[in-house]
Amino acid sequence: MKPHFKSLLPVCAVSASLIALAAAFGFRGADPLDAKATDAAVTVLTTQILEQSQFAHQQLDDELAGKFLDRYLDTLDASHMVFLKSDLDEFAGSRKSLADATRKQGDTGLAHLIFKRYLQRLDQRVAFIAAELKDAKFDFTAEETYSYDRKDAPHPADIEAAQALWRQQLRYEYLQEKLAGKKEEDIVKTLSRRPGRIAETMRKLSDKAVLEIYLNSLAQIYDPHSDYMGPEQLKSFEIGMNLSLTGIGATLQSEDGYCKIKELLPGGPAARSGLLVNGDRIVGVSQKQDGEFTDLIDLPLSQAVELIRGKKGTSVFLNIIPAAATDDSARKTITIVREEIKLEDQQAKAQIIDVPDGDKTQRIGVINLPAFYAGEGDGKGAPTSATADVTRIISKLKQENVTGIILDLRLNGGGSLQEAIDLTGLFIPSGPVVQTRNLEGRVEIGRDRDGDVAYDGPLVVLTSRFSASASEIVAGALQDYGRAVIVGDTSTFGKGTVQTIIPLDRIMQSEGIVPGSDPGALKVTISKFYRPSGKSTQLEGVKADVVIPSLTDLPEIGESDLDNPLPWDTVPAAKFTEANRVNPSLAALRTHSEKRVAKTQDFIELKSEIERFRKLRADKSVSLNEAQRQKEKDELKARAETLKKERLARASKPPAAYEVTLKNVTKPGLGDPVKPKQPEIDPDPETDDETAAAAPAPAEDIILHEAQNILVDYSNLLKGQPVVSQR
Repeated sequence: MKPHFKSLLPVCAVSASLIALAAAFGFRGADPLDAKATDAAVTVLTTQILEQSQFAHQQLDDELAGKFLDRYLDTLDASHMVFLKSDLDEFAGSRKSLADATRKQGDTGLAHLIFKRYLQRLDQRVAFIAAELKDAKFDFTAEETYSYDRKDAPHPADIEAAQALWRQQLRYEYLQEKLAGKKEEDIVKTLSRRPGRIAETMRKLSDKAVLEIYLNSLAQIYDPHSDYMGPEQLKSFEIGMNLSLTGIGATLQSEDGYCKIKELLPGGPAARSGLLVNGDRIVGVSQKQDGEFTDLIDLPLSQAVELIRGKKGTSVFLNIIPAAATDDSARKTITIVREEIKLEDQQAKAQIIDVPDGDKTQRIGVINLPAFYAGEGDGKGAPTSATADVTRIISKLKQENVTGIILDLRLNGGGSLQEAIDLTGLFIPSGPVVQTRNLEGRVEIGRDRDGDVAYDGPLVVLTSRFSASASEIVAGALQDYGRAVIVGDTSTFGKGTVQTIIPLDRIMQSEGIVPGSDPGALKVTISKFYRPSGKSTQLEGVKADVVIPSLTDLPEIGESDLDNPLPWDTVPAAKFTEANRVNPSLAALRTHSEKRVAKTQDFIELKSEIERFRKLRADKSVSLNEAQRQKEKDELKARAETLKKERLARASKPPAAYEVTLKNVTKPGLGDPVKPKQPEIDPDPETDDETAAAAPAPAEDIILHEAQNILVDYSNLLKGQPVVSQR
């Protein structure tokens, strides 16, 4: 799936441009290019690879160059509060010449001109905020609001308009810190340091670092998964797979100045702790329990990563804004011990559960698969794989006479394509699983060919917005075959593309051109995935047959929320034989699930919280009246406490469940039952934000519980027996 770079572009066309450009800079034979010539060559090469390695094969014309300029400006000033309208008018004069200057001359002068102006405006903001904080007399009694979402807002007309925005933002941040319980002197210290630290950090960026920001902006106008990576970022990618944090097991991304949890590594300390979820924002970090927190807001991501990384066995203290918080003053401090990621925590596991079915029970299996891993092992035995492990688990479930299986892919972000194909083959006799279209339009079909079926009974695949890539291939194929009921969020993530890394020095040196420094690499999109039916998994994902309400079912989570995603499309359907087991049961399954959800108090509360959360998010503004904000916080805290008590009062004993792991999968019998989690009224007494109110239940996964009921109904329908909807 990662072809050699020479198969991605006509090297002769690139080499001619590069050699001509090198000659213009006085390049002689094997002499290395100087810094300016290297940057120009990298820019031309980056442009040409992007033009030739994208599905539209779109040349960098004036229209696309305009988007490139806008992307660079937004990368530096996402909130439209630094650059003035006069700055933009000045830069706009370069729009007509930018395409040719970039793709033919490799001219990056505009990047450095804009960055210089950016530093100038940052210095003006630092001076202004220092003056505003000098007396630190802020009044929050007026009825006024602050619009924090300025992504599409106009830039300030002049410096006075910019200062008005800076003042309003400062008041917003001051009130946030005050509501979070900080003392005035600590607030002033934090808010005084923040803008100065940003300006100082950005001033230290080298010309190479500025070029990296510039060319990355160029790459991302083609699609959101294409990136230009300078030498340092490439090194981090190779070591940590996109800045995966060594020690806590999480991947971060920078969003609107916040350090945001993008993904938790299955089996990592963060995931196992249950204290962090995708979407949480880390705003402070400390190495000591009573130590001073380093403010992470607006800190470059690379520096935030270094602060959170640490030695095995040491603790890191994080101050976070929970993902479900609608008020950014809602803060929570957590402690995570940095540890090595244990292989067994990332591998497939299962539970055998005796689910009530009227006056009897049905024994079902729930397989949890965190990732599609391949070729891994502990060094003591043969390498393992997701398919091999799930095969062993299925054997155990069949020995214990389960009547149905749930494959839980809710937090599975993908992995090996071959494993996705092989694992799908456990549930179908043979046939196409995925179609892959390359840059030339050629379609290759990934097939299951073994003719064996490991499990032929009732099957439910549980998905969420976090199910992506290889997970979507499996879910989409099983849905096309009519082999499994897809249950969960409205749709999966929608990442139906494949990327590869192209080291630029290989191309340059293959043509006898020696860069004066490491030119970095490009991560580019080279293929798209399609289901056996011909539908793309890109953008739309895989839609659930039966939707279960959840807090993760948000349009902000998914490919469609990213900038410049590739479109959804189709290819001709592959030839395959449908099992067609699901369609006859779908109407009944949906009806009975809807009835249960409508009557279940946990879901009634959850749907209410989802609606409240969406309304507050849609508002994109917040009150700057302290009394009103405090009242809202108090009401939310009281609501959270009431909900916890009510849940505790109605908590019932869960059905008997037994753990199946790769360590005990060959042992006879069920072993000891899983000890149920004990519900608590307030497991974290320091939590005083509204996120607790949004939690579906203190000790029960109600999404999984409803999926179990759907599986029991499905099993009964396949047997021609009545379903019981009052579970």
